[in-house]
Order: sequence, then C-alpha cells, then structure tokens
Amino acid sequence: MKPIVFKWQESVGLEDRPAISHMLAASMGEAMACLVRVPTEVVKAKMQTTETATLTKTFRLVLQETHGSALSQFTGGLYRGYGMTLMREIPFAMIQFPLYEGAKVWWSEKQGSPVNPIQAAACGSASGGFAAGLTTPLDVVKTRLMLGADKDG
Repeated sequence: MKPIVFKWQESVGLEDRPAISHMLAASMGEAMACLVRVPTEVVKAKMQTTETATLTKTFRLVLQETHGSALSQFTGGLYRGYGMTLMREIPFAMIQFPLYEGAKVWWSEKQGSPVNPIQAAACGSASGGFAAGLTTPLDVVKTRLMLGADKDG
C-alpha cells in the first residue's frame, strides 16, 4: 500500500509528509483486514455470549441472522458491525502508525543509529497502547453492535 500512497502524495505535492502516507496506508490496510477480522470477531463474540458451545452451531446461527442490509441476505450476520469496526480500526491505525514511525525516528536520532528490533517493538507497544486507550470506547460500541445488543444489553 505504501508505494501507491507515496505515488499519490507526489502527484498532489505532499511527498514530504510521511505521517500522511502512514495514516493512509494503514487505513487502507485496515479496511482490507477487516474483511477477514469482522466475521471472526462476530463468531467469537457470539460463542462467548450464547449457550451454543460448538463452532459449527454458532456459525450456523450467525449465518441465519440478517441485519437489514442487502449483503446480509448472503452473508447473514458475519459482517454485522463492519462499519463500526472500520470507525474503530481506522482511528486506531491513524494514531498508532505515525506515533510508531515517529518514535523510531526519535529513538534513532537520540542514539545515533537505527533502532534494533527490540527497540522497534517497544515503540510499537507504546504507540499501540496509547492508540488502544484512546479508541477503547469505540471498541465497546463495536462489540455491542456485533452482538446485536440493544441499550439494555
């Protein structure tokens, strides 16, 4: 994704803004990853909150659900909460990746050499933790939507 974003940035005169490329590439990657992640999360959450103990039964139950969209006629409830998941994942990525890249640059400049894998992991952990803290309320809403929970639970 990054090469595509870099080309676009050059075409609009924003080639000297790496944070923009990190945010856009991360957002596009998250949108694609959610195509796999959302059905997995829906089935997992449903298994945790229903008496149906087997994966097969839970999967069938989710496939029988519809939630108003034309797509749900084919996919059942597998993509319930996809939009809300994007509304959580994209802000998370737009916070985490620029912080991660910035932290690596800062640390590299501070020590006078590129960060090693352990230092990069520390940068990722700190930036991911910070982003998660800010987007946790969105995660709660996402989970409730995936479960089909109303205001009463």
